[in-house]
Amino acid sequence: MKKKNTSNKTFLVALSTLILGLFFGWLFFGGAETNPEEHDHSMATGSEVWTCSMHPQIRQSEPGPCPLCGMDLIPVDMGGADDENPMEVKMSPTAMQLANVQTAIIQKGKATKELRLTGKIQVDERSVSTQTAHISGRVEKLYINTTGEYVPKGKVIAEIYSPELVTAQEELFEAQKMKDMQPQLFAASKERLKNWKLTASQIESILIAGKPQETFPILSDINGIVINKKIQLGDYINRGSSLFEVANLSQVWVLFDVYESDLTWIKTGDLIEYTIQAFPGEKFKGKISFIDPFINPATRVAKARVVTANRGNKLKPEMFVTGTLLSQVKGSQSDIVVPKSAVMWTGERSVVYVKSLNKEETRFAMRKVRLGPSLGDSYIITDGLKDGEEIVVYGAFSIDAAAQLAGKPSMMNPEGGKAIAGHDHSEMEWR
Repeated sequence: MKKKNTSNKTFLVALSTLILGLFFGWLFFGGAETNPEEHDHSMATGSEVWTCSMHPQIRQSEPGPCPLCGMDLIPVDMGGADDENPMEVKMSPTAMQLANVQTAIIQKGKATKELRLTGKIQVDERSVSTQTAHISGRVEKLYINTTGEYVPKGKVIAEIYSPELVTAQEELFEAQKMKDMQPQLFAASKERLKNWKLTASQIESILIAGKPQETFPILSDINGIVINKKIQLGDYINRGSSLFEVANLSQVWVLFDVYESDLTWIKTGDLIEYTIQAFPGEKFKGKISFIDPFINPATRVAKARVVTANRGNKLKPEMFVTGTLLSQVKGSQSDIVVPKSAVMWTGERSVVYVKSLNKEETRFAMRKVRLGPSLGDSYIITDGLKDGEEIVVYGAFSIDAAAQLAGKPSMMNPEGGKAIAGHDHSEMEWR
C-alpha cells in the first residue's frame, strides 16, 4: 500500500512540473511577436542615415567616424516613396556641408591651356664664328690663352713664324729692285702678301725695313667671347686651320623643352613669359620664333626658341629658365570647360553629377560625358553637358558613394541596383 502511494506522488510531481514548464514557456516566448522593424536596430529614427562607404553595414543616426576604419560617415538616401526620380540622389543642406559638396554653373568660353616649360639660355648659333689662320707656320706667341676672354675685332691674337712668308718677302725685295722696268711684277708680289691677310701698312713697313720679317701677327676678324680654344703655343698650323671659336653674346637664345604631348599646343609667334633662377622676382617676355622639326630620340622633346637681346651680357649661356605659355585651343571659340575635380573617370566612362533644378530640395543625377583635350586643371567637355547647367565640382565621390549605397546609378554601377540593407548578417573574415 505504501509503495502505491509513493508512485502516485511521483506522478503528481512530474505532471505539475510539466504544466509549470508549459506555462512559463508560453509566458516568455509565446507572447512575444517578431517585429522586423525592431530587429533592424541600426536604422535611425530620423530622416537621415549615415554610413561608411567602405563598410556599408555600418548605419548610424548622426555623422561621425566609422567604428571600423575611422573614415567620415556619409549620408545615404534610403529612397523613400517620395522620390520623384529614382535616378537621382537626394541630399540635405547639412549633409552637403558635412560632405563638402560644392557646385558651379557651367559657362561657355574660350578654352586656354597653360603650359609650363623649362629650358636653358644658349648661344645664338648664328653669332658663332671661327677664327682661322691665314698663313702656315709655327705658333711663336699666343695672346689668347683661356676661353671666356673677350676679343675685339683687329686685336693681335697670335704671332706665327712662316718660312713661306719669309720667302715671299724676299721675292718682294727682288721685285722692288725691278719695279721701274716691271711694275706689274712688283704689284703682283704685293698682292701675294695681301692674300696672307697682310695689310698695306704692314707691307710698307717691310719695304722700309729692307729685310724679311720672321714672325707675323694674326688679327681677329670678329668681336666676341672665346668659347673654344683649339691651339697651343708651339703648334704648327696650316693655312685655314681653326684657331678659336668666338661667339657674339649681344643676342642669345632661350631654348625651352617641349614634350610630344604638348607640341599641339604651341606654335611660332606665341608669347611666353619666363623667369631665370639667377634673377628672382624679375620676369622676361618673348615670342616663340622657331620650333624644332625633329624630336630628340634620347630626351623625347623638341626645342622651342626665343631670341632675346642680351644687354650688358647679363644673360649667361646654360642659365636655367622656367616659362609659362597660355595657348588657346585651335579652332575653338566657345567651349564647355569643367574642373578635373568634377569628373570621375573609370577608364571606360567619364561621369559628372548634375544638380537638379528642383528648388524645394537638392538632388543630383549622374551624367555620362565625353572628354576633350586636357587643359591642365580642367577638361573640355565635347558632349553630355549644356551651357547653364549646375554640376558638382567638389565632393562628387561622396555623392557617388551615397548613390551606390542607395542602389542608384553610380560610377561603378551605372545601371543601379538593390539598396544595401541597414543590418548586415553576412560573415566577414578579417585577415
